[in-house]
Amino acid sequence: MAFPTRMFAAMVPAFLVVLAARAEVDRANFDPSVKPQDDFYRYADGGWTKTHPTPPAYTAWGAGQELVEHNRKALHVILEREARATHRTQIEQQVGDLYASGMNEAAIEAAGIVPIRPELDRIDAIRTPADVEVELARLHRMDVNVGFAFDSEQDPKNSDMMIAGAGQAGLGLPERGYYLRSDKKSVRLRDAYTAHVGRILALGGASPAEAQSGAQSVMRIESALARGSRSRVDLRDPIANYNKMTVADAQKRTPHFGWTGYFAGMGLAAPAEIDLGQPEFFSAFDAIFAGAPVADWRAYLRWHYLHSVAPLLGAAFVDENFQFYGKTLTGTPQILDRWKRVLGAVDGSLGEALGKLYVAEYFPPESKARMLALVGSLRDALHDRLEAIPWMDEATRAKALAKLAAFTVKIGYPDKWIDYSRLSVDRGPYVLNMLRAREFNVRRELDKIGRPVDRTEWEMTPPTVNAYYDPLRNEIVFPAGILQPPFFDAKADDAVNYGAIGAVIGHEMTHGFDDQGRQFDGHGNLSDWWTPASAARFKERAAEIVKQFDGYVAVDDLHVNGSLTQGENIADLGGLKIAYAALEKALAGGPRGKIDGFTPEQRFFLSFAAVWRTNQRPEALRLQVNTDPHAPARFRVDGPLSNLDEFAAAFDVPEGAPMRRPAAERVAIW
Repeated sequence: MAFPTRMFAAMVPAFLVVLAARAEVDRANFDPSVKPQDDFYRYADGGWTKTHPTPPAYTAWGAGQELVEHNRKALHVILEREARATHRTQIEQQVGDLYASGMNEAAIEAAGIVPIRPELDRIDAIRTPADVEVELARLHRMDVNVGFAFDSEQDPKNSDMMIAGAGQAGLGLPERGYYLRSDKKSVRLRDAYTAHVGRILALGGASPAEAQSGAQSVMRIESALARGSRSRVDLRDPIANYNKMTVADAQKRTPHFGWTGYFAGMGLAAPAEIDLGQPEFFSAFDAIFAGAPVADWRAYLRWHYLHSVAPLLGAAFVDENFQFYGKTLTGTPQILDRWKRVLGAVDGSLGEALGKLYVAEYFPPESKARMLALVGSLRDALHDRLEAIPWMDEATRAKALAKLAAFTVKIGYPDKWIDYSRLSVDRGPYVLNMLRAREFNVRRELDKIGRPVDRTEWEMTPPTVNAYYDPLRNEIVFPAGILQPPFFDAKADDAVNYGAIGAVIGHEMTHGFDDQGRQFDGHGNLSDWWTPASAARFKERAAEIVKQFDGYVAVDDLHVNGSLTQGENIADLGGLKIAYAALEKALAGGPRGKIDGFTPEQRFFLSFAAVWRTNQRPEALRLQVNTDPHAPARFRVDGPLSNLDEFAAAFDVPEGAPMRRPAAERVAIW
């Protein structure tokens, strides 16, 4: 199942037009005890990291999170207003009532688990494998990915059509390695997880003995699913993870699990074809489905249902959920304020309704116009690079240029908004509001199966501080949330904007030509348009960047995974190269004087480094390295810059300095 490539690891609600700070080079953020040639990240951001520790409720704190926090305040104003208003449009009523129900802690505590009791009773009534099959479908309709994941997806080899797609899922820990590694940290974490599962089951009504036994059942099923799953690195291969087949052929993979009954439970007509992303996983799932006792399945389904609704229930569930997923897994000592958590839930379930409200108030047309101009200049710079790259032969170059010309650009917000009119939201139980919203959004996605792709849709909500490239649509997308300082400032000088949002634009464009994106053509189809010679030269260079990042130690003895992060590292390096070239073109023939003592070229690199200033908890950093295709922030600065001749020239970095990789090891791709 294919997904867009994102600049950050997560989507976060955000937005405000006027910030207290401008996008600028601020010497207060520097660490003057460090030379630029030794560690540019510490030089540019070390003063800030020393004076901005991670607050208790956060896994990390950086420039992006500062923007998120400022923007949350704007969204908070909207939600509080709509929660109090009496004369409202439908979307104002929906976001206001959902927020109000989430903030009504007294009602949530008084209700306890009564609102979810019917579903728990259904799970308790499971007696046969056929019952398990029915409940799997029911929970999937509520967006609870038990056993496996199922959704609509763009057909990678016919990108104009939506098809059914199924993939590996069903784990409560972040990824398969957490079940398989035998080091002491992993064993302790599994023990803590098992204890947490038992406590949640007990909160859901299980006796102490049932809770303990149920937790062991959950671990047996999840460990077996993990053994059948692919690694995060293996999931990066779009060809290996595309396995479209008839439902009859899928049934051969799972002789004990009936797809026809499953589709009926999902309320779907049986599709003609299904992309079974990881066929060997479904063989493993089928063996577990047939071999695990029904009692184990009851415990497993009950756990995943309770886990999915725990943040929506009373304090006992919320606190227990945070105890493991916050404190233990990420080292975060304090939970977020409730209004921030509920705001996130509204953005996650009614994101375009909320987005439509704030765009009308806060997104200035001039920001969109300036961004379109910046994107145009970056596109021209990438065009020039593609024309000049010596290792690419002419046949491949022509198709690369055609793909670039076909790029679609989306900025700010969708032209066509999601219609939520059929979703019922009231001031009743928060958990039921959220479950209805989940079912609405799941149904909306499933209804796409067998239909043409709607290329106007967005994968992120307008308030998101993020950006992405979607290889199946060959598009780059910049939500309104990121189009403000420190990433973008219409009043800042070109060097600052090109170093910040320019590098983001270049990053997303380059994703179209990274190890994954290069395998899709200009229309978004999975297609090998490279000659063997050019493909081999690309892979040689990609292997060099994998080797470079494999050498970085992120925390303790844990190295960055160069294979997992190679797409983002290629995009960081290429994006910087392209943004720098675009800046030089923009400056040509104009004044090039220093500002605050720095040349435009120096300000470009300082601005780039500034958006990555970050403090992060060790536990969260470990989780990121194990699961995230993005390298830790400091390596996203020093890693690509140490390869760039342009950076070395700007700061007079001598050969042999730490920020100047040996000539034979410097990586240049785009």
